Amino acid sequence: MEGAWTVFCSNSESSHGVGKTCSPGFSAILNPCTCINHALTISVDILLLLIFLLILIYRLSMRKVTAASQSEHVSSLQILSAVFNGILAIAYLVLGIWIMKTKLKTDQTILPLHEWLVVLFQGLTWLLLGSFVSLKKQKLPCISAVKSCSILGLLYAGFLCISAFRESIVDRTVSAKIILDILSFPGSILLFLCAFEGDKCKVADLDDTIDDCYAPLRGGDPEVTDGISIIHNVTNFGRAGFCSTMTFWWLNPLLKQGKEKILEDQDIPLLLEEHRAQMCYSRYMEQLSKQKKEGPSDLSLRLSLIFYSHWKAILVSGFFALIKVLTLSMGPLFLRAFIEVAEGKEAFKHEGFALAVGLFLTKCLESFSERQWFFRTKLVGLQVRSLLSAAIYQKQLRLSNAAKTTHSSGEIVNYVNVDAYRIGEFPSWLHQIWSTSLQLCLAVCIVYYTVGLATVAALIAIMLTVLASSPLAKLLLKYQKKLMLAQDKRLKAITEALANMKVLKLYAWETHFKNVIEGLRKEELKWISGILTQRGFQVVLFWSSPVIVPAVTFWTCYFLRIQLNAGTVFTFLASLNILQEPIRVIPDVVGVFIEAKVSLDRIVKFLEAPELNDRDLWQEHNDKDFEYSIFISSAEFSWDTDLSSKPTLRNINLVVKPREKIAICGEVGSGKSTLLASVLGEVPKVHGIVRSCGKIAYVSQTSWIQTGSIQENILFGSVMDPVRYQEVLEKCCLVEDLEMLPFRDLTEIGERGVNLSGGQKQRVQLARALYQDADIYLLDDPFSAVDAHTATSLFNEYIIGALSAKTVLLVTHQVDFLPAFDSILLMAAGEIIEAATYENLRASSQEFQNLVNAHNNTVGSEIHINHSTGRRPMTSKGEIQDIYVKDQSFVPLAEQLIKQEEKETGDTGLKPYRQYLSHDKCFLFFSFAAIFHMIFIIGQLMQNYWLAANVQNSNVNRLKLVTVYTVIGSAVAIFLLLRSFSVVLLGCGASQSIFSTLLKSLFRAPMSFYDSTPLGRILSRVSSDSSIVDLEVPFRFAIALGSTLNAYSSFVILAILAWPVVFVIIPLIFLSIFLQRYYLASSMELKRINGTTKSSVASHLAESIVGAMTIRAFGEGDRFFLKNLGLIDANSSSDFHSFSANEWLIQRLEIPCAVVLSLSALAMTLLPFGASASGFIGMALSYGLSLNLFLVVAIQYQCVLANLMVSVERLEQYMHIPSEAPEVIEDNRPAHGWPSVG
Repeated sequence: MEGAWTVFCSNSESSHGVGKTCSPGFSAILNPCTCINHALTISVDILLLLIFLLILIYRLSMRKVTAASQSEHVSSLQILSAVFNGILAIAYLVLGIWIMKTKLKTDQTILPLHEWLVVLFQGLTWLLLGSFVSLKKQKLPCISAVKSCSILGLLYAGFLCISAFRESIVDRTVSAKIILDILSFPGSILLFLCAFEGDKCKVADLDDTIDDCYAPLRGGDPEVTDGISIIHNVTNFGRAGFCSTMTFWWLNPLLKQGKEKILEDQDIPLLLEEHRAQMCYSRYMEQLSKQKKEGPSDLSLRLSLIFYSHWKAILVSGFFALIKVLTLSMGPLFLRAFIEVAEGKEAFKHEGFALAVGLFLTKCLESFSERQWFFRTKLVGLQVRSLLSAAIYQKQLRLSNAAKTTHSSGEIVNYVNVDAYRIGEFPSWLHQIWSTSLQLCLAVCIVYYTVGLATVAALIAIMLTVLASSPLAKLLLKYQKKLMLAQDKRLKAITEALANMKVLKLYAWETHFKNVIEGLRKEELKWISGILTQRGFQVVLFWSSPVIVPAVTFWTCYFLRIQLNAGTVFTFLASLNILQEPIRVIPDVVGVFIEAKVSLDRIVKFLEAPELNDRDLWQEHNDKDFEYSIFISSAEFSWDTDLSSKPTLRNINLVVKPREKIAICGEVGSGKSTLLASVLGEVPKVHGIVRSCGKIAYVSQTSWIQTGSIQENILFGSVMDPVRYQEVLEKCCLVEDLEMLPFRDLTEIGERGVNLSGGQKQRVQLARALYQDADIYLLDDPFSAVDAHTATSLFNEYIIGALSAKTVLLVTHQVDFLPAFDSILLMAAGEIIEAATYENLRASSQEFQNLVNAHNNTVGSEIHINHSTGRRPMTSKGEIQDIYVKDQSFVPLAEQLIKQEEKETGDTGLKPYRQYLSHDKCFLFFSFAAIFHMIFIIGQLMQNYWLAANVQNSNVNRLKLVTVYTVIGSAVAIFLLLRSFSVVLLGCGASQSIFSTLLKSLFRAPMSFYDSTPLGRILSRVSSDSSIVDLEVPFRFAIALGSTLNAYSSFVILAILAWPVVFVIIPLIFLSIFLQRYYLASSMELKRINGTTKSSVASHLAESIVGAMTIRAFGEGDRFFLKNLGLIDANSSSDFHSFSANEWLIQRLEIPCAVVLSLSALAMTLLPFGASASGFIGMALSYGLSLNLFLVVAIQYQCVLANLMVSVERLEQYMHIPSEAPEVIEDNRPAHGWPSVG
């Protein structure tokens, strides 16, 4: 064995720079030129080749029983991987042969073997794995094994890359093998992506019902669903190749279109099917049903299921996060190498050029990986938000009456508008939890490499900073919970007020209710102020840490007599910038995590709320041989879930045969409506048997009308039959009413039918029920809202005529109709006390006689009933079709009552910013924040300039150097505190002023505004838009300002210290401005469309909550749910393309920044020695390494802020509604003391 090792590893030095003397130890393993490292490498190569060989053998053994492989599409990613790894493999093989040939020529021997054998093995490994995994993955039977190989190869290449970098930077040696080992890492990344790559569009076979999500919702044109075009282009993301995906090139057509014209709803492509709400919800419910079989669900289970449904996407985004962290950590090492080159310590000729190219490639890889990380996590968040919104909507359709008492309609809308969106934001921060820790660890390693034991002091300072944030985080969690409760109370009150605004105005109660809501808002503002204050302290704590930590570290270096020079100081500061990013992110991560946890608690509580029993539990029978239409035996029903309480209905026994007409009468509160609700399954059954047979139609006592046309309300999802439709209009006495409306049956009805009278709304309800052609009709006092003449006509034409062959249960107080019924149920105190014909009840029941006499004494008897089933002459079928065609040709809908939601268009410039800052001294506080931040930046520049100028100056002792640095840092921290305090005052003042103005405007708005504006549209502004203005805008404003100033300060430093770069910086600034404007042309419209589609989701949800009982009674829950899914997808599509455009912009800014940084470093190393001292080179490069971050964050937050200001625009639209007349008109005040008589 010892002889074999001697053959493999000789002690002779290699002259080719590939092999080195074998020396035991960990450092030898990390050295890519030692025989121990080569032995380990060959072992891994052999392992990979053996696994691959086993896969091929298995494939050959299974070849006879597998079907012929189909032609396979080869993506651009696979081609790129095959070409790159093929070239890499050939280079390894050529290098191995060249080494072996050179050794034979010079040494007359091929020993030691490890020098050339390792290179040949690596070449063979990359050749086989690269070609088969890249191009033949689908033909390999064990895909999981292939994926395992790719993961092992990635780790293996990562080890080779790290050891190669260590050798090139620490030992300052470069060889062909080191270069190939570094290049093997991107090759392994390509293999990994190929192994896990899947067809994005391969979802059609998962569930054929997915297409039903976009089926007609009203029975009309199959290509149009509620204004959403179905035959529409799907997003180009589904067809994008690898390069297009990595560069977001697939988004160019939409951005070009947005630059040429103002984007509209129909211009936004649809999402891929796998990203739509239906698919996300189905995956989630499938996982939930599996878990519920194993045990009860809780918060942690719900959370795990949400993310388990998207684990692949989370894993891929985590991989990109890892790449980003690793590439970011290379920056300080490059800085140290550049300083050494500038000092004349080159390891080889043209090392500066090589370092510049390496730095550029590293920064490009960092950009690509970070953009994919953020894009993919945001996509996961969008899907999570969609499935939660769908789950909430589906839940409210089944919510029990007891649960409705604890979850009001305003709260349910808030679950979708606020809570679901906050949880959807959390995946974007998910990987920050571990990536910040990894980034901190890597930075600490680099710091230890730079300052040695002083790292301990830096770590202690960082740990104290983090520990100090713990009580702040606890307070933030407490305040967040209190805020959500206060917000629910305020939204509940404002929802009730807005929904009943006509009553408030008629009774002149506006001031009282406005004062109540303002009181609730004050309670909410207390917690908003607390949250902003805690965030302000966190910002001070973590932004000041990069000032405090260096001071502590430098004092430790002084006491431990650790040498401080330009390379040490600025490598440390550059490493601290790597520390600075995760430290600054920590408060945001904590805040997002707390908000998501609170929101998830609320949503899970709602999703776990009691539901109505399924229809199966009510033993519904659709068997046509079943003898009865309705059968109830010994049943008790109770709205109260407490079994010890008294049932609402007791001893209910009811048998209704097909075609029977049953009237239900009794005093108010006797249980008539509850009996109908019990037949529908709306009231929990305590015990007994309830059965029904046939399709049910229901007309509620309180009319429920959808926003839309009269025709849409009558059809209610059914297919249009012109003949039957016209017959229904005649039976319901609607023909004359429609003639008076501006657009007849195509007239848009306002929310809750505000532009119809009570009688007209009730007749539309009757028409909706009649058009369904059901078997059983449950009518809850439908004639109460119409006059006596219309009631008589309706009864004769509708009950006696149209429903002659139907089973009818009619609740009524009009006893004149009772003789026409087969049986009458007399109810009192929740019981059926009598059940007989009219004559029998008049003869035997004193209670019934009292009821009839009381009615006759009140209104008299003027109603004439036609007891026969004869019909009046009807319009012919031909005439009906002509009428329908004529009506349909008359469709000028420009003046409908319900208006399209207003939204700003184009670039609004500084208008929304001026509007925001014009509230309550906000401009003053903003000015203070800007001034304090400028002083903070100047202080940092002074600190770094002092170090750069004096770190190499022997005339300045180390005590003075560190003392001055610390004093400047302490002063800077004070101004940071003042800046945060100004931002808190800015946010609190703006929130109070904006909401107060908005509330006053809403309460002074005329009723015409409420008639033409859906409630959900208003609620969207007072909930989600107000929440954004309260919590998001203030600190986003401050960060956008601060990062912009930081970016331009970096430009100034680079321009001063590396003047040739000015010729690149100036075009970069113009390019940044051009790209930003090009992006904003589409981004602003996407955000506005997102706001309007979000309002549509809220409106549909609020409307469905009110009409949930009717929706369930007609069995239309699935149709309404599918419509909701379509609205969610329309909203998600605009959001998807909005955040994709954001990543598109950032990536196109980061690459030019990488060019500037690389050219700056190269320029400073090429300048004659002495033109720039090494300290100033270190200072410039430390700022240059942060330039990428500063500029991107500046543009990103400017764009994010511009998108958030859309909420300000939307609130401003409703802050200036034309007001009705003043409450008090001074010129028309009554005389003093009036009235004195009367």
